[in-house]
Amino acid sequence: MVTREENGTVLARQKEKLKPPPMYQVLLLNDDYTPMEFVVAIIQEYFNKDRETATQIMLKVHRDGKGLCGVYPKDIASTKVELVLTHARKAGHPLQCVMEEA
Repeated sequence: MVTREENGTVLARQKEKLKPPPMYQVLLLNDDYTPMEFVVAIIQEYFNKDRETATQIMLKVHRDGKGLCGVYPKDIASTKVELVLTHARKAGHPLQCVMEEA
């Protein structure tokens, strides 16, 4: 950005630094009711993972209580959480999906 006096003299040149947007992790949380195959299908559909990767994430959710599905800007992460929750509820499963700042 260039700052000028009224007579047109350039006073200083300032660089504008844009910060990248904050990123958010989208996580699936374990429960005792949602079938593993359903979780794999959700990961494949909403997070574009191949079957092998989706299975590994599902096993992490099962063993550790949560699993990372992806890292996105806030609006995309929020949309993915809502899509997963809506799909799970329509299918009658209590699967939880959350986002937290990375």
